[in-house]
Amino acid sequence: MKLIKTEEAVGQVLCHDITQIIKGVTKDAVFRKGHVIREEDVPVLLSVGKDHVYIWENDETMMHENEAAEVLCRIARGENIERGGVKEGKIELFAACDGVLLVDREAMHTVNSFGQMMIASRHGGFPVKKGDKLAGTRIIPLVIEKEKMERVEEAVEGRPVLRVLPFPARKVGIVTTGNEVFYGRIEDTFTPVVISKVEEFGAVIGGHKVCNDESDNIIAAIRELLDEGCDMILCTGGMSVDPDDKTPLAISTVADEVITYGAPVLPGAMFMLGYYGEHDIPIMGLPGCVMYAKRTIFDLALPRIMADVKLTKEDFDAMGEGGLCLNCEVCTYPNCGFGK
Repeated sequence: MKLIKTEEAVGQVLCHDITQIIKGVTKDAVFRKGHVIREEDVPVLLSVGKDHVYIWENDETMMHENEAAEVLCRIARGENIERGGVKEGKIELFAACDGVLLVDREAMHTVNSFGQMMIASRHGGFPVKKGDKLAGTRIIPLVIEKEKMERVEEAVEGRPVLRVLPFPARKVGIVTTGNEVFYGRIEDTFTPVVISKVEEFGAVIGGHKVCNDESDNIIAAIRELLDEGCDMILCTGGMSVDPDDKTPLAISTVADEVITYGAPVLPGAMFMLGYYGEHDIPIMGLPGCVMYAKRTIFDLALPRIMADVKLTKEDFDAMGEGGLCLNCEVCTYPNCGFGK
């Protein structure tokens, strides 16, 4: 910083806020740090008692906060994300389309651990709407070392911290299992719930099969829906460990890869996910809680699966912390701790 006369400061960058106090009218910064002083600003500065101001001295080894903010924005901003303007070292990021927000937590931790800079975002893995605010980024000091910004950019190795993946059009097949439904003993109240959830993401129902509790029939129904072009299969019912629950066997028979049977989430511990074929078509087994509970494991996994994110066992293992739904009388999901 350098202290100079206000009359000589035109074109220079302020290193501190200038506060104007008018009793009963205002007490606020009339100029913010980082402001480039103009000719018309000089009388205003003098009127608030600033005969001298601290300005930023040009140094080739340092970056002004707004210049460094552009680097930080470049690090944070991935596909389908729009940015706001830069002000006082801050840039906000917004969703450019409907989709699921993905956060590279390792990259975010790397950036934030450097100090003097920060990225604060929503939780990843949840759906967002076009225009939603996703994150704020900021350079903390007025100036920061260029070398530090270069090092943080190298450290993340070109991986954007934030991305939004849109939801492609999907054709969903549903297999309803259970003798009680197949033989008309009770009404199928499970399928309407599943349909409403997938339609939230723009999916269409490509087929619906109702099967008894014979595993061969469930296997045949899944394969028929795949042959009919469905690119996601949802199986309802028969997901417990009871001997007469055959849905897990059917899914594991058809799937080329089973990711998980069971997840550390309540409600939804008996959830199952496998993938079929070279295009990794997801096949899910939905436990009975999906039919009656407001929010379950299905709500946590579905947004990413709908956006063509292939989930791993590690993704499910990490759901334990925050995996307990408190069954609040008034559900505020996703504005709560479930899944976070």
